[in-house]
Order: sequence, then C-alpha cells, then structure tokens
Amino acid sequence: MSIEVKTAASIARAKTEVLVVPVFDGLTWGPGADEFADSLGDALTDFLTAQEFTGAAGQTASVPGAALGFARVVLVGLGGELEAEGLRRAAAVAGKATTANATVATTLAAVDLAGAADLVVFGFTTGQYRFTRHRSEPKPAKTTTLTLVGEGKDRGATGAILAQAVAGVRDLVNEPAAGKSPIWLAQWASDQLEAVGVTVEVWDEKRIEEERLGGLSAVSWGSAQPPRLVRMHYKPRKRTGKLAFVGKGIVFDSGGLSIKPAEGMMAMKTDMAGAATVFGAMWAIASLKLPVEVIAFAPLTENMPGGKAVRPGDVFTARNGKTVEVLNTDAEGRLVLADGLSLAAEEQPDLIVDVATLTGACKVALGEKIAGLFASDDEVAGRMTAAAADAGEPVWRLPLEKEYRTKLDSTIADMKNTGDRFGGAITAALLLERFVGDVPWAHLDIAGPGRSESEEHYITKGGTGFGVRTLVALAQHTADRTSPTSSA
Repeated sequence: MSIEVKTAASIARAKTEVLVVPVFDGLTWGPGADEFADSLGDALTDFLTAQEFTGAAGQTASVPGAALGFARVVLVGLGGELEAEGLRRAAAVAGKATTANATVATTLAAVDLAGAADLVVFGFTTGQYRFTRHRSEPKPAKTTTLTLVGEGKDRGATGAILAQAVAGVRDLVNEPAAGKSPIWLAQWASDQLEAVGVTVEVWDEKRIEEERLGGLSAVSWGSAQPPRLVRMHYKPRKRTGKLAFVGKGIVFDSGGLSIKPAEGMMAMKTDMAGAATVFGAMWAIASLKLPVEVIAFAPLTENMPGGKAVRPGDVFTARNGKTVEVLNTDAEGRLVLADGLSLAAEEQPDLIVDVATLTGACKVALGEKIAGLFASDDEVAGRMTAAAADAGEPVWRLPLEKEYRTKLDSTIADMKNTGDRFGGAITAALLLERFVGDVPWAHLDIAGPGRSESEEHYITKGGTGFGVRTLVALAQHTADRTSPTSSA
C-alpha cells in the first residue's frame, strides 16, 4: 500500500481525477460539498433525492464533476453526528468507491474534528486494502495519490503509518500457513523491525530449550516446523515508562491430538494474529518515534498432531517454574503465552499486555467485533479502555473471577490447561494470570475481531489488524503520562 498524500489549499488547486466531499444527514453540505452544490443548483438536490441519498452514514453517490474540473465527484454520507470512528469509516467508503482512480482529492479532512487528517488518511488507505499475492490476475487499487483539500499542511503522517502497520498485519494473517513458517515469520519480523530501529533477537529451538520455555517446546513437538521466539526491544534515547507486549503466534492450529473438525481448521492460519499484531504495533511505535520503551515477545510454532506431539495427560514446566498438565492439546495458545508472559514479567515493565486469538468462548460471549479485555486491576482496565476508545477498536471488560480458579486445579501438577465448558474465556485468562507475577497486566482476546468474514468500511474479509491501533494508542498515552527519563 503506497499512496502519496498531498495537500491543496482549495478545490481549484486540486488537480485530480475525482473529488470526494462529505454530506451530513438531511443533505446538509459539508466542506466542499457546498461549493459543488452551488455550481449545480437544484439539479444536484433533485438527483440525490431520486437516488435516495440523504447523507446517512455510509451512503455514497457519484455525480459528473465537470463543473469543478473533475471527472466525477463522490458524495459520502457522514450521518448526523461527527465523531472520529464515523470519519474513519466515511473515508474508507470513499477509498472503496475510488479504487479505479489514480488520483483522488477530498475535503473530508476539512471537517471540524481534531486529528481529521490522520483519520481520513487511515480510513481511505485501509479501505483500499486488498490481499492479492496469490491471485493469477491481481487487481489492487489503482490510487497512487490522495490530496487533502483545505487550509493547513497536515498530511496525516500518523494515519499513514498506522494504515501501513495494519496492512502488514493483514498480509501476515491472510498468508496461508505453508508460506509463513515460524522461521519465515521470525525473519520477516527481524527485517521489518530492525529497519525502524527495533532490536530483534530470534531464539531457535535449542535456545528455546535452554531458556526453559517448556510450553512453546511442548506445543511444537507435533510439527515438522521448528519453533521460534522473537524478542523485540524498542528503547528510544529519551523515554517515559516501559511497556511489554506478548503475542500468540500459532501459525496453524490443527488442535494437535485433540484435533479440530475440518470446519474448525479452515481459518486456523489466523491463529498467529496476536503475534502479527505485536509486530505491527512495534513497527508503528518505532516509526512514530514515540518516547516510550517497549519490549515484546512472540512465541511462534504450529500445533500439529505429529508422532511426537504432546499428549493429553502430559506435563510440562513453563519458564517461571510452574507445571501444567495438558488435558486438551487444542488449548495450546495459553501454553506458549505462559512462557512469553514469564519472560515479559522478568523485564519488570510498568504494564504487560498480551494479545491472542485465544478462545472461541470469548467470540460466543462478545460476538465477532468486540475483543474481550481482562485486567489485573481497575487502573489497568481504564488505561486499556481509553486506548481502545481512541483507536476506535471496541473492547469489553470481562471478570477475572477468583472463584473460577479452582476449575484449573490439577491432581498431578500446579494446574491443568483447561477448565470445564463454562466460562472458557475467563479460565483461560486466569491461567495466563499465573505467569505475570505482580506486574500489572492486561489480556486482549481477539478471537472475534481478529478476523472478519464480511466486508464493511475499512474492514475486508480475512485478517483485520485489530489491536495494532490500541497498542499504539496505549504507548502514546504512556508517553504522555510522565516526563521523559534519562537514557542512562
């Protein structure tokens, strides 16, 4: 996704094929739409009325634009109330409506809303996303230039970086499992992140055993692909606070010996979305040069039913010395996260956040568009909720119910890896809690919103990149909380 963003002081100075203008409910003209309406008079209103275009959110109408010097003008509905997510979505709709045009101008960023340029650039660019790598006749969007019309020179640089990060995550999630082995993913992360100043270490299977990552090792036993652990560290010279991220990286989840039904495996190339999200967030944070230290871990492996696969009833020892009895090999994500969280806790950050497509139970509880949020305390929950709200990514806090902890009791080990059939998202989070020690911690279960089966606004079918913007917003909020510290 490579769209150059330009600015123009007025519509007359925007030399592009298409102009996109906003319209509010009841055909209330937004910036630029009023100028176009004046040039056409009642003819425009009559045409839009006949098309049943009212300016409702998500509506579009295309009109010949010769009166203003464009091949066409696209009117996009903003609805009745202007807010950030609505503007993102309107820009995405505009992006989808102009994929066949090389040059597009828009007055959407001239609306009266803080950060409008970033919202428009993100929405427009992300709305044009397509995964075409495996098509014999790829048809990507043709847009190469987006011109923001209005006063000021804000080109939405932050929005462009976020869009690129999200696109990278979508590419990784959408790639078939055969094309993204743990070795390949680790190398991809190294190449991309080191280019923006992130220090990356990749641990091979021997190092993983030496570092006592028993969960990651156990899950990898059934796969012909060796595991990898990616350790990332972004440490700017001046920094405020220290965050740690952990992302689940199961590149394909067959369920292991507790094998999934065929239908349940169809989308399991998505099970590394948590790791991809962490990669994307780290790239964006470093690209934006945010003054906050971030260390991150991504345990990468497949969960396969090979001859050496971990068996129900086997016991392994995690990095922090806790033993886990594996009763269901399809509850493997929490096992690799146990090691990742243990490593993160050793770094003594101010806050650990893990991201994972962890449980179908969370998807049942919250649906396909809302992530489950678990937090060690109210202050952490508040920080995460505020970051998600700024990012436009819906989350809902679920309880770490203490009385459910006994559901994980094992007769032979410190814990077992599953509870009973009820409250599955909660018991999974309660298991993760045992590996963070006393460090403040949040868990995002993105089993629902990490992948979409439908297309709308800036969401396309497949990987969504959900969570990148929340982690970046959290880093930005963290940087704003305290004064910079010395690099010493």
